[in-house]
Amino acid sequence: MGAASVWIKASRPKTLPAALAPVAVGTCLAAGPAGIFRLPILLATIIGALFIQIGTNLSNDYSDARRGADTEERLGPVRVTAGGLVPPKQVLYATWISFAISALAGAYLVYEAGWELILVGAASIIAGVLYTGGPRPYGYEGLGEVFVFLFFGVVAVMGSYFVQTEQLSWEAFALSIPVGLLACSLLMVNNIRDIDTDQRAGKRTLAVRLGRAKMRTVFSATLLLAFALVPIIWLVTDLPAWINLALLALPLQPPLAKTVRDRTDGAALNKALADSARLELAFCVLLSVGLLVA
Repeated sequence: MGAASVWIKASRPKTLPAALAPVAVGTCLAAGPAGIFRLPILLATIIGALFIQIGTNLSNDYSDARRGADTEERLGPVRVTAGGLVPPKQVLYATWISFAISALAGAYLVYEAGWELILVGAASIIAGVLYTGGPRPYGYEGLGEVFVFLFFGVVAVMGSYFVQTEQLSWEAFALSIPVGLLACSLLMVNNIRDIDTDQRAGKRTLAVRLGRAKMRTVFSATLLLAFALVPIIWLVTDLPAWINLALLALPLQPPLAKTVRDRTDGAALNKALADSARLELAFCVLLSVGLLVA
């Protein structure tokens, strides 16, 4: 593999929609109902979100290899550290470079929108590192889904709205809940796929704790709950009926849930991971369009 291909693989591009989708929702909530849109702020938000995600992925790659969680028996794509494609020290350097780029974007956002974003950015980076790094990584204790829901749902949507408007809103929080649930679905597929190797490595993800059968049920319920919340949010907020456009992504759910329920092979579940990312992206794009129509 060429150097560029290796680093693209290391960044885990299939997971990047989880960073971009909530930014779209928060920004379109500001641009639509609130009538506020600042392009430089959006560009900085995208850069910050992407490189926090990439830095988290690289940190995970490095830490899992060191802890022995990524082995040849793993069903997912080869990780660059464990697979010997990149020396561990280079992966570590790339991790901090990614976080530094996100911090630079964050510095601009702090200048434009307020010092509170220092706390948000610092918490996001620390959470990304401690997911599989540090003395007691919370990803090894079954708390990964909590992190994803908070930082790729609540924080990402509300933060994207805040940097545009410099205000917090109930509507941004409400919309962050289904977005966070769909972001969790990516991690759930990943952990269902890796349940056997994670268990042997002592990585007690939520899938390991619950078992494959129960985790499959949780996965399907999570997807359905995300869609069920959309009309409820419409009814309890002042958001337009157009947000129900997000329900047009619902046909993508049954085949995805069926694959996760019935298959255990790496190829099928790797595709399901990509399909989960596409489902979240489709949901958030449609939701964003509904917000802009208003």
